Amino acid sequence: MRLIFSGAAHEVTGSSHYLEVGATKMLIDCGMEQGVNLYENVPPPVPYPEIQIVLLTHSHIDHVGMLPYIYARGFRGRVIATTATCDLCQIMLKDSAHIQETEAEWKNRKARRAGRPETPPLYEMDDALGVLELFEAYDYGEIVELNDNITIRFTDIGHLLGSASIEVWMREDGTERKIVFSGDIGNHNKPLIRDPQPTKEADYVVMESTYGDRLHKKGVDHISELVKIVQDTLDRGGNVVIPAFAVGRTQELLYFFRHIKAERLVHGHENFEVYVDSPLAVEATHVFKQNQLECYDDETRELVSQGINPISFPGLKLSITSDESVAINFDTKPKVIISASGMCDAGRIRHHLKHNLWRPECTVVFAGYQAEGTIGRSLTEGAETVRLFGETIDVKAHIETLHDISGHADQDGLLEWADGFEKKPRQYFIVHGSDDVCDRFAALVTDRTGVPAKAPFSGAEYDLLRGVWVSDPAGVPIPAKQGQEKKPSGVFGRLLAAGERLLLVIRHNEGGANKDLAKFADQINSLCDKWDR
Repeated sequence: MRLIFSGAAHEVTGSSHYLEVGATKMLIDCGMEQGVNLYENVPPPVPYPEIQIVLLTHSHIDHVGMLPYIYARGFRGRVIATTATCDLCQIMLKDSAHIQETEAEWKNRKARRAGRPETPPLYEMDDALGVLELFEAYDYGEIVELNDNITIRFTDIGHLLGSASIEVWMREDGTERKIVFSGDIGNHNKPLIRDPQPTKEADYVVMESTYGDRLHKKGVDHISELVKIVQDTLDRGGNVVIPAFAVGRTQELLYFFRHIKAERLVHGHENFEVYVDSPLAVEATHVFKQNQLECYDDETRELVSQGINPISFPGLKLSITSDESVAINFDTKPKVIISASGMCDAGRIRHHLKHNLWRPECTVVFAGYQAEGTIGRSLTEGAETVRLFGETIDVKAHIETLHDISGHADQDGLLEWADGFEKKPRQYFIVHGSDDVCDRFAALVTDRTGVPAKAPFSGAEYDLLRGVWVSDPAGVPIPAKQGQEKKPSGVFGRLLAAGERLLLVIRHNEGGANKDLAKFADQINSLCDKWDR
């Protein structure tokens, strides 16, 4: 039994861990790196065609975004997640593939004009559609025996619809061990979904530390904050523009606005309209409606039992087409506009900012973390102008922030989850946090629980049977600017991956009928004759 750390080691994004139990080779999450990348990620120790299982904690792209990539390079194993995660991945991965293709085309148009070689997308829509065929859905609490070596169970972790911690029972050479992967641990008292559920026992725990260095303000009333902002803005005759992440945050905001509408908390504008202008957000909202019974908290279930849709209300407008999006800004009635992306670095929100930022009667409300270098970060830090579509836009609108609306647990919430095991683990592994936070939070976990906690770098390996580090837990911290020797990428990389998969198929056919093997060999030789130039 061995565990090798790859992604989100001393970094916040790109989650991926390699687990090998007997002959079973698997990944827990297969995420894409986003934003600033400090370190290079060590790839799995085996070719992608040899990976048999991928377990997913939830559907955010930094946990699932590389699944089409490994599919394009020969992965044909099982992808296993909760039902809601499978449903959300159906839209998230297709949307990600569309972005990869669109960005590659934009870059290649510039490359063609400059006489430079073109660059293929990281992956294509066919790769996303192909890997989605491999998904298997299971319910929370269902004990699933994947094979003789591995049994798993998903537990609601309260971060996003369908998000889960994963218990993995492992058997090898007559010995059993249990490891738990926390996934992203949710904040308490979130709308719609349940609070994080504890796990009783584990031998080893891999847990996140995103907000391991901060505390959320307690008792914040976001509905009252929204009511004041909307009332003041509509009274001025302006629009309320809210950049919001399409999956999770948009649906929480709709929950708030349903309550505001039902209780008639905004006076003089009771019929104000709320536009959701994001095709991805609209699709995600439909998924939230479909998975309500398994994933919703008690308060939300009570609304459903009364025949009330918790994220729908009179005046809600869903904008899907480009024409519908454009029409929003030609309608002079004061309104609320919720649009992606949440950090204003792409998507339709940029058009809404262009039409509303320069208007002093309008308000832009930020409802989530704004990464360094994004337009959202500039606006929250008081920028007087921003550049949009080649224009300089004066910032005259009111800029507001809904604080502590995060979907991540803070330091107290993380420590509460870590200390919630009735049977103490042997070791905690701390991941999914910024470089300095991982180490500091590991020390906090040790102080709180009395159990050793380490924050490994990418490439570190741990023997789960013997309970020892195979390599220095410092791993291989390779700065991204240096890089490391990588396999060829692009189309040629896909060709090499296909060759690796072919070798794997050949080995699997050892012992087959001579007639079939001879036919297989003739087909390979014929293909080689065609391409051996």
